[in-house]
Amino acid sequence: MTDTLPIHDVIPDLIETLRQAGRAVLQAPPGAGKTTVVPLEMLKADETDGRILMLEPRRLAARAAAERMAHTLGEPVGDTVGYRIRGEAKTGPGTRIEVVTEGILTRMIQSDPELSGIGAVIFDEFHERSLNADLGLALCLEIAGALRDDLRLLVMSATLDTAPVAELMQAPVVTSQGRSYPVEMRWLDRPLHRDSRFEQALADLVIRAAAETEGGILVFLPGEGEIRRTEALLRDRLPSDCRLRPLYGAMPFAEQRAAIQPDSDARKIVLATAIAETSLTIQDIRVVVDGGKARRARFDPGSGMSRLVTEAVTRAEATQRAGRAGRLAEGVCYRLWTRASEGAIAAHPPAEIEAADLAGLALDLALWGAAPEALPLLTPPNPGSYAEAQSLLRMLGALDETNRITAHGRSLAALPLHPRLAHMLSLAGPDAAPLAALLADRDPLARGAPVDLTLRLGVLADPRAYADRHPWPANRGALGRIRDEARRLAGQTRRARKGAMSAAEMAALAYPDRVGLRRPGEAPRYVLSGGKGAMLPEADPLCATRLIVVTDLDGDSREARIRQAIALSESELRGLYADQIAWTQLCIWDKRERRVEARRQERFGALVLDDRIWKDAPGEDVARAMLDGVRDLGLNWSDAARRFAARVTLVRNAGGALPDMSEAALLDSAEQWLLPYLPNIKTAQDWRRFDMLDALRARLSWEEMQALDAAAPAHFTTPLGRKIPIDYAGEHPEISLRLQEMFGQTTHPCVGRTPLRVTLLSPAGRPVQTTLDLPGFWASSYADVRKDMRGRYPKHPWPEDPTEADPTLRAKPRR
Repeated sequence: MTDTLPIHDVIPDLIETLRQAGRAVLQAPPGAGKTTVVPLEMLKADETDGRILMLEPRRLAARAAAERMAHTLGEPVGDTVGYRIRGEAKTGPGTRIEVVTEGILTRMIQSDPELSGIGAVIFDEFHERSLNADLGLALCLEIAGALRDDLRLLVMSATLDTAPVAELMQAPVVTSQGRSYPVEMRWLDRPLHRDSRFEQALADLVIRAAAETEGGILVFLPGEGEIRRTEALLRDRLPSDCRLRPLYGAMPFAEQRAAIQPDSDARKIVLATAIAETSLTIQDIRVVVDGGKARRARFDPGSGMSRLVTEAVTRAEATQRAGRAGRLAEGVCYRLWTRASEGAIAAHPPAEIEAADLAGLALDLALWGAAPEALPLLTPPNPGSYAEAQSLLRMLGALDETNRITAHGRSLAALPLHPRLAHMLSLAGPDAAPLAALLADRDPLARGAPVDLTLRLGVLADPRAYADRHPWPANRGALGRIRDEARRLAGQTRRARKGAMSAAEMAALAYPDRVGLRRPGEAPRYVLSGGKGAMLPEADPLCATRLIVVTDLDGDSREARIRQAIALSESELRGLYADQIAWTQLCIWDKRERRVEARRQERFGALVLDDRIWKDAPGEDVARAMLDGVRDLGLNWSDAARRFAARVTLVRNAGGALPDMSEAALLDSAEQWLLPYLPNIKTAQDWRRFDMLDALRARLSWEEMQALDAAAPAHFTTPLGRKIPIDYAGEHPEISLRLQEMFGQTTHPCVGRTPLRVTLLSPAGRPVQTTLDLPGFWASSYADVRKDMRGRYPKHPWPEDPTEADPTLRAKPRR
């Protein structure tokens, strides 16, 4: 009976808190009765004149909660208690409690910012942290603060850490302890082998649970496909008194109701998705079998929209699931993993706003007229992801260049679709409804089918004709959902704004950044108009197609594999995007060819539809392209240029006011000093022949050159009057010259006060001695060098006292 539910113990405190503060956070474990008791008790307390709106994250939970409350009142659904979900509503003029799915609240607020006629909004199962719930709460807090101080707000949660949301709302926390029975945990003895099939392993665990326990069994699986495969594996292995009941969001409600209601004739085994974790009370369950997987909404770069992905369950979700076995009596929970592996399981699932596609959020906030940072969001969106979402909306014409919503954007916000598909439907009209519904759902064809989207549209239009011509089976459940959604969308859509369109044109409207042009070569690789690369399976029938529209990819960041696409003709592309196709002139550095390429190209985004040589490209354009080549190839140092830069660096390091001539600094400032010298440099070979010395010298003014020559002269003048370049690249400035040329030199040569490193060479040009003290060398080591060199080079002078000899480069005269 409802009067024995644990939540009743805290109802007086909750009502008083709402009366005093106008808002509250209710923390109550699963099974406490909050979903079906709290709205009725709020209505009974008569704390608000308007309707009570309760948000549920799933359609099944919304309908089930409404039916349960209506049954409690002894009324049909649609009288005092009603519900509204996508494509279906049961309400009447006397409805006081309305249970809705989360996206409906956002559209209600956008159409009526004051929420006229609504007295209270309840956010049920807020711990699931859906994006729509986060946004809905933020908008309601704004409304309550600015327009409706009488609006009651209540957040209800089973496992949420209540402190952050209570602080956000500035609301008291009311806690119900709930009531549950002990649940015995049973894990696998050893980890599953990596080659084990998930469904087979889970079916084996269900058979074990059925043999070891009594009462109904609730089995958690990630999705419909896994449910159907597990059901097939169990059908002939269970005792005759067992009855299998699938439970997932997309199945008919009558079948969902059968899974929820008690079954007195058989032992019920419910194969359910996460839909059964919260909100729903499934009768007769004493045993839980947890497959350890969950399906969540994640932004899929491949499809450009949110997709459901399969991930490991978190500890919070596993605890929720296990608790289902202890609702009515002591229970047992079997887990398809070992106890030792629990330490690696994440604590909580991420908030959807952290991982989902943000295009819909960006559109809603633009319609609301607020930036994310201006709203009381429990978790702010990632700035980079949000900027990408705004960029897509600008591409679709939903936002202007200042990110303000356009009239077209307002029409997109009114459609219950991703902005890509809403844009397509808005322009193409009701004829696009089947394609919109198809792209919004899972692929109805089995894995391995060709990527061509026309196959999917064909099976949707005529399953029998498709089956006669093609071997790839189609999912009947998915086809039924898609057809129903297509009919609903067609009824909400006005006639086409651009006349009749092909499916390819419609797809190109939704994916203007995914028009693909085949690259030259053997492999079926494509460049997409948004700039990314993609590849078709080599045996796919679309491989030879020049232009395609890609509607689904595997998300690989380097070169994604195409999962769905459709052929597009160039005339169709030009007809749609004539205003975005234009001729451009460009000079670019081609890294592969290692040369400047000057081209005239007709482009659509990153696609080059026509390409011609630009014969009379201006020298400045060539030079700027060559700058990229210089950055690619690196600076081309001649010996003279390197010595000059070393001189400048020496003086600069000593405090001189000269420019930085390190390689990094020169590359950073190349546009200022190098650009005027590049108009005729076009290739890597041209660059290798180019001497940078003149360009480097031009960086210095006349006064700076004079200061440089005085502080770090370029040459040393030998006793014979020859000028020898000084190398400043090492620790000491250095010169190299024949030993005989230094005869008579009694002091060590210096640059200012810095001694030169002198490398003395033999007559053959080989190093004989390196010294920083020439007089010391003459007085000490020269004698040994003389002794050794006289025998090798007898024709050259080797005086006993080199300080008294004349410098020379000549050999001894012949006698």
